Amino acid sequence: MRLHRLDITAFGPFGGAQQVDFDELSAAGLFLLHGPTGAGKTSVLDAVCFALYGAVPGARQSGQGLTLRSDHAAPGTRTEIRLELTVAGRRLEITRQPPWARPKKRGSGTTTDKAQSRLREYDAVAGSWKDLSRSHQEIGEEITQLLGMSREQFCQVVLLPQGDFARFLRADAEARGKLLGRLFDTHRFAEVEKRLAERRRLAEAQVREGDTELLADAHRMHQAAGDAPALPDLAPGDPGLAEAVMTWAAIARSTARERLTIAHCARTAADSARAAAERDLDDVREVARLQRRFAEARERAARLAERADAHQEARVRMERARKAEAVAPALDLRESADAEHRRAAAADARARAVLPEAAYADAGAAGLAAAARKATEELGGLESARRAEQRLAELQAERTGLDRQERADEDVLQDAESWLAAWDTTRADLRSGIETAQEAATRAEHLAVQREPAQKRLQAARLRDQLAGDTDQAQAQALVSRERATDARAHWLDLKEQRLQGIAAELAAGLVDGEPCAVCGATEHPAPARKIAGHVDRQAEEAALAAYQRADELRTEDERRLGVVREALAAATAEAGDTPTTQLVEQVEELERLHTEARAAASGLHASREALAQAEGEHGRRVAAQQAAEVRTASRAARRDTLDRERAVLERELAQARADAGSVSARFAQLERRAARLTEAADAARNAEEAAQRLKAADARLADAAFRAGFDTPQAAADALLDGAAHRDLQRRLDAWQSDEAAVRAVLAEPDTAAAAQQPPAGLRAAEQAAESAAGRLQGAVSARDAAARRCAELDRLSARAAAGVRRLGPLREEYDRVARLAGLAAGTSADNERKMRLESYVLAARLEQVAAAATVRLRRMSSGRYTLVHSDDRSGRGRSGLGLHVVDAWTGRERDTATLSGGETFFASLALALGLADVVTDEAGGVRLDTLFIDEGFGSLDDQTLDEVLDVLDSLRERDRSVGIVSHVGDLRRRIHAQLEIVKGRTGSVVRQRGAG
Repeated sequence: MRLHRLDITAFGPFGGAQQVDFDELSAAGLFLLHGPTGAGKTSVLDAVCFALYGAVPGARQSGQGLTLRSDHAAPGTRTEIRLELTVAGRRLEITRQPPWARPKKRGSGTTTDKAQSRLREYDAVAGSWKDLSRSHQEIGEEITQLLGMSREQFCQVVLLPQGDFARFLRADAEARGKLLGRLFDTHRFAEVEKRLAERRRLAEAQVREGDTELLADAHRMHQAAGDAPALPDLAPGDPGLAEAVMTWAAIARSTARERLTIAHCARTAADSARAAAERDLDDVREVARLQRRFAEARERAARLAERADAHQEARVRMERARKAEAVAPALDLRESADAEHRRAAAADARARAVLPEAAYADAGAAGLAAAARKATEELGGLESARRAEQRLAELQAERTGLDRQERADEDVLQDAESWLAAWDTTRADLRSGIETAQEAATRAEHLAVQREPAQKRLQAARLRDQLAGDTDQAQAQALVSRERATDARAHWLDLKEQRLQGIAAELAAGLVDGEPCAVCGATEHPAPARKIAGHVDRQAEEAALAAYQRADELRTEDERRLGVVREALAAATAEAGDTPTTQLVEQVEELERLHTEARAAASGLHASREALAQAEGEHGRRVAAQQAAEVRTASRAARRDTLDRERAVLERELAQARADAGSVSARFAQLERRAARLTEAADAARNAEEAAQRLKAADARLADAAFRAGFDTPQAAADALLDGAAHRDLQRRLDAWQSDEAAVRAVLAEPDTAAAAQQPPAGLRAAEQAAESAAGRLQGAVSARDAAARRCAELDRLSARAAAGVRRLGPLREEYDRVARLAGLAAGTSADNERKMRLESYVLAARLEQVAAAATVRLRRMSSGRYTLVHSDDRSGRGRSGLGLHVVDAWTGRERDTATLSGGETFFASLALALGLADVVTDEAGGVRLDTLFIDEGFGSLDDQTLDEVLDVLDSLRERDRSVGIVSHVGDLRRRIHAQLEIVKGRTGSVVRQRGAG
């Protein structure tokens, strides 16, 4: 990295614009940055750091960048830092403007503008600058990747603060560890320590949990075993717990199986006794059953003898009922004829009761029929009068219709006159609506032409906003891929370095006695190198290389995607412009609203034209209706006169036909009712006479049938007849008697039943009690045997689960021992770690050893070969070892702590340490070349000879084409170093004065 030019405006103590030409200052290799206290020497270095990282070093960074603005600057001058530099072969220009409170353009007060950043690269072929990015995050990531250092590392490596390194020399191991940890980013090793400690705690908890489960199973086995021996008195985590529990479980299982065998034998004996008792009980029950059967048969025979008379009466009743069944049809016929005769007589009485004349009360069927025929003849004579009456009603209806039509035509004429009076105004309004709709249609077409470009611009603006978010995501993904590729590369290089360190063991693995060595050619191999733990072979290195290549390809792809998104964003921005999306949305919505209103107004054009056409049609219809109504009014007068003359004639004819009735229709209805009643009475009288004849015939047939069946009178036959339910009940009782009598005779004739009746009464109760006692003893034996079997099964199940838990816990306990040992080693608490050195301290110690070796090269020159810096891993007091730093004095040959150096010795020792640390951090960052360095203060503590030697060392840096800027108050340096950058302070702010080597 080489600085070329720095432009400072309104920054720190610089109220105006200042320029620093580092190319001119770097021509001499060494240049001096000096000025009074508070003039702004450190502000120049802050400006360089701010341009690169957007922040100033350490404690000087505060707020959001507002404090960086110069108090001497004019209100309208914006703070700006522009740095031109070359890094990794690329010439870049970085411009940063922190946020500032500028005066408002309107009114009083201030408004805060956001920070701005810009990164440009010089194209040597085109001879011009091209923009790369305006994003703070993108620029920060790009510069960090190119330099390979964070802001903290840059401030320690490029801006060498001597006071910090002097404190580093005198600091204890903890303070040195914090500084080295920030520079070399060793937090991942501290994370390894934490991870191992967490795994140790987790494994320990799992082991204790397993022991707790094992003891819980043991307590369950003790509860299941009953009166088993007590459990071993051990706690979770105690050694030998598993063996003691499993031994106790084996004893408990053996005892339970012995008890199961005893219970099984007792159950077999009880089962045999119960079977014998059951057989005796069955024999006694059979004898008792036969004795009860014989006694019940004797009782049933006695009951049958008592009911013998009733059985004989039932048989006689059944015989008479069978004879009466032959008379049943005649009885049914007579009953039917009697019912029909009663119904006909009642109908005849009802029909005679409604006749109008009392003379017909005793008339026969023939007289009633003759009177009905006479009434029917009178009805025929009134038919023509009925037609005349109907015609008169039609005339009246027609006259009423003419009156109604006359009123309707009057309404039509009045409505037509009122509507036609407003016709001119209505037509003018409709034509005006058509003209308004035509104007709205024209306006809608113009707005439609303006709407489409506005919508396209809005879509482009939304795409621009979306792509802006996608650009941030793609940039974040590219940064993640870049970090992963960097980590993969570092991992591959670490494995490669480890393999090279152990390559001797890898080559020694292929040595064969008697065959020459591929390296030295010897045929004897007395002490071949051995592979140590964690040896890295070729496959591991190639796998790490492949992983790095994949990560690098993914990084390239993500960066390509980022470029595509940026191009799309630029295209969308070019189409949409800088107008905010919300403003474009408002414009489009306003056009949409106006267009919608115009279209809504224009949509009424067709309706207005149709309304005009309908109104004109209505006008024609109204005129025609008016004329037709006038014609109808004239024709109705003639028709009304004709109707009046015809009505007068008909009324005279109807007066003669009505007689005493109100109308011809009433007279016709009166005669019609009389004829119907007479006809009905004649039919009823005829039916009553016929029913009386049928009843007489049925009585004669019934008397003959009763005599033939053997009954004295028909009533006796009717009394002997049974209905269906009574017949079935009587037959059921007769059948039941016969069945019971047969069953009793069969039981009394059985040999076994008769023999059992001769024996004494059976002792059933005693036999049942003996069987119940045997069953109870068997149930107790079965319960005892089942309980013993369950106890054995439960003990087997719990023992199997405990054994499985012991087997499962074995590897876990081994894992716990291994992890605990590794965690103790990494944390420095293990007895195997003799120096009590943590893993992170071990890594930092290796880096510190590299720094001490690099610093010694320059320290020996500055001290004329007297001092050498060496790393020490001895413990200091009760602390841990690993980060000690000593100086070896060649004059005395003794090694002592760096805190014993004098002020001048501490300065050049810290300077050598800073330069060495810069070299190591640079190599750690990927070998980025640092062509410009700054050293801050400390030269006043050196004598002239030492100062010459220190300046010679710094001057030797030019051999690598480096330039070194010295920040100092020492006046002698102004005479020794010709290239100078002087900071002059004044009331209006500081200014820069530059002088080259000439």
